[in-house]
Amino acid sequence: MNKKWEFYTVDEKQVKVIAEKFHIPDLIAQVLVDRNITDEREIQTYLTPTRDDFHDPFLMPDMAIAVKEIITAINEKQKVIIYGDYDVDGITSITVLKKFLEERGLLVDEYIPNRLDEGYGLNKNAINEIAKQGYQLIITVDCGISGLEEVEFAKELGIKMIITDHHETLDKLPNALAVVNAKRKDSKYPFNMLAGVGVVFKLIQAISIHLNLEAKEYLKFLDIVCIGTISDIVPLINENRVIAKLGLKLVEKTKNIGLKTLIKSSGYKKIDSNMISFGIAPRINACGRMGYEQEALKLFLTDNITTAIKITERLNKYNQIRQETEKRIYIEASKLMEKENNQNSIILASENWHHGVIGIVASKLTDMYFKPTVLLCIDKDEAKGSGRSIPGFDLHEAVCKSSEYLEKYGGHGMAIGVTLKKNNIENFKKKFRKIADEYHIENIVPVIYIDKQVELNELSIDVVRQIKLLEPFGEGNKMPIFLFKNLKIDSIRALSEGKHLKLTLKEGNQLINAIGFNMGTLADEYRLDDKIDVVGYLEINEFSGNCQIQINLKDVRKSY
Repeated sequence: MNKKWEFYTVDEKQVKVIAEKFHIPDLIAQVLVDRNITDEREIQTYLTPTRDDFHDPFLMPDMAIAVKEIITAINEKQKVIIYGDYDVDGITSITVLKKFLEERGLLVDEYIPNRLDEGYGLNKNAINEIAKQGYQLIITVDCGISGLEEVEFAKELGIKMIITDHHETLDKLPNALAVVNAKRKDSKYPFNMLAGVGVVFKLIQAISIHLNLEAKEYLKFLDIVCIGTISDIVPLINENRVIAKLGLKLVEKTKNIGLKTLIKSSGYKKIDSNMISFGIAPRINACGRMGYEQEALKLFLTDNITTAIKITERLNKYNQIRQETEKRIYIEASKLMEKENNQNSIILASENWHHGVIGIVASKLTDMYFKPTVLLCIDKDEAKGSGRSIPGFDLHEAVCKSSEYLEKYGGHGMAIGVTLKKNNIENFKKKFRKIADEYHIENIVPVIYIDKQVELNELSIDVVRQIKLLEPFGEGNKMPIFLFKNLKIDSIRALSEGKHLKLTLKEGNQLINAIGFNMGTLADEYRLDDKIDVVGYLEINEFSGNCQIQINLKDVRKSY
């Protein structure tokens, strides 16, 4: 697939000023400018955030109401239940709020809907059971913003409700006691891209402030908040970056037995955002995806090492099953695509797919074909689906405009979930593709944004190591990408049965290694001594005590 290479527009004088003022290499200063981080205070917060960089939680809508109601519940020993989601964000949200409230003397229970039987969010059957058990207050975490009917149903049953959520709001808000969501149109909160666990963190921060507690009473949960934030792929900017940067330091020395056990089991030695995204998140998410949503929560809540080890073993097993199921669905979906006749979007349905896994497959198909994708799992007369999008196409807006054919939907611009009747699938396809036509998706091409063109003689181990200053990397704070031009191929070969590409590249007397994951086919397109331009990340490859700079390739072109 052709990709467009674009440079950021940079003020070189500004780069020099920042480099000198903060004693950092020009390379790092340029990345800051590329990301429009140029204000002195903003740079300081980006490089070395502190607890003082958190925003005032009471600026969030209905926060004061929520705090007052929860403190009343604490004082009156009310029967309270936390209603959360089954993914990492939801699990960490429940963990943090439950542990914090129980430390305040309020014993709380939790409810997580089963992904396979109940689906995402509030549902009336669950609320009815909660009412039968005498609960007085429901606090939602990472869900609830679209549960208008369910909140009204809870009121009819005499249950009060506090909504804490981070998903997009509908035109009308649920009629709850409090709706704590920075995405509300009337919100004055300075940042509206927190994860669900980030909103919970602001809630416990606000309660702590109201009760005059020491800051450590809420800050100590930053390890768990960090896990949820990075896993939910929210932009790692502003307050999310503060959470992630400070939280990773706590993850390194976490006192949470379950988290410590899971990290050890993952096999990752370096504690960073990559470890969370690829080592921790898939194992926790596998529980919810495969229908064992309580397991991950039990892992985070246990103080028993033997229990933690046993649960971790089960999580690894669920993750393996998830991987096998995902592979099967991907193969089947790829075959169905052959009948799609090059449509502007991928919308596929099957009765044999696992609802908990189709979101991952949708993401892979989106990456592969650069088209918005919705996969639907048919069960009798109903279909449940997950969708993923591409930059430039608002998936949430598209499903909103197609809502006449949907029973339920929610999410945001890049990822959604839908429920619809089986007999409405074709109507939904037609409407969705008509909307996609208006976006002219065929003209949208993937763009690689390049931070800087670099000569090999500018590089050193120390310079590359200083890129760590920019961590944690993730959504909204991608690893910097550099361009290298007119490099001669000194060696080239495919690895892993032709899957990956391994190169040695030369500029003058300088040599550098390069690795291209899933780019093995290029080994047949290029020859020794060919001149190429490459873009990629810079990393240090450590092997047997030797450190070498390596380019992690994102794209390759012939030099002209």
